[in-house]
Amino acid sequence: MMKKAVTFGALAVTMTVLLAGCGSSSATSTKSSSSSKAKTTKIVATGSTALQPLVEQAGQEFQNEHANVTINVQGGGSGAGLSQVAKGSVNIGNSDLFAQEQSGLDSKGLVDHKVAVVGMAPVVNKDAGVTNISKAQLVKIFQGKIKNWKAVGGKNEKITVVNRAQGSGTRATFEKWGLNNAKVATSQEQDSNGTVQKIVSTTPGAISYLAFSYVKSGLQPLSIDNVKPTEANVATNKWKIWAYEHMYTKGKPTGELASFLTYMTSKGVQGSLVKKLGYIPLTSMKVDRGMSGKITQLN
Repeated sequence: MMKKAVTFGALAVTMTVLLAGCGSSSATSTKSSSSSKAKTTKIVATGSTALQPLVEQAGQEFQNEHANVTINVQGGGSGAGLSQVAKGSVNIGNSDLFAQEQSGLDSKGLVDHKVAVVGMAPVVNKDAGVTNISKAQLVKIFQGKIKNWKAVGGKNEKITVVNRAQGSGTRATFEKWGLNNAKVATSQEQDSNGTVQKIVSTTPGAISYLAFSYVKSGLQPLSIDNVKPTEANVATNKWKIWAYEHMYTKGKPTGELASFLTYMTSKGVQGSLVKKLGYIPLTSMKVDRGMSGKITQLN
């Protein structure tokens, strides 16, 4: 009888150890599973439609390498992007303008991150029959003083001006450097480069202006005073209608947001994606242009 008691006692101890072991294993497994779930970081960028294609594609590539990050890129124009990032409602405000140029904006606390240069050009529907005009003629067209392409060597065809909406960085850049800030006539306004591209390419006699990256088939970019809108001419400021592409943050970025902005200026993006999408890498510029327009030669 004593021998049987020892046997059952040993069995009970063994079962207790096994059950304790299973409980411990389960707890460890649950804790491990919980700690393996990385915190998701959501980055929202809004603003310039000229910069939007670059941020979207770079954002997608960044997400592919960072599974815990989601990047949402929206348009709306530079003014909207700057306003929203200043309010803290988005992480990044994409802009073709320096924040200090945006009327009515409190830019205090905004941190500038330049990521590329964008060239812009006046574009016409190919049916107009014009490839070069003078700057004076360009100003008069947007003022409504020249109304037919025949007056500048093109077809006998009515000119239809398509402008960008107020708050557009592309519009502000074009008016400043292409039209000498001349007051333009009232005309139809569109809120994105993509929409302008479609309208001008399908409307005989239409003229507007676009970032180089949007100048595609059906459109004729115009030279001004026989200077062509090319990347090489932008790099030396021979072609003056260009702007830096800015990604503003409210305060100094940290964590994944800082990593994404660093990624935007990496060799992989600047040397490949920037060029592929029609932008100009910062490293290709031969000059620097300040907000006031002052030009500094770069080594």
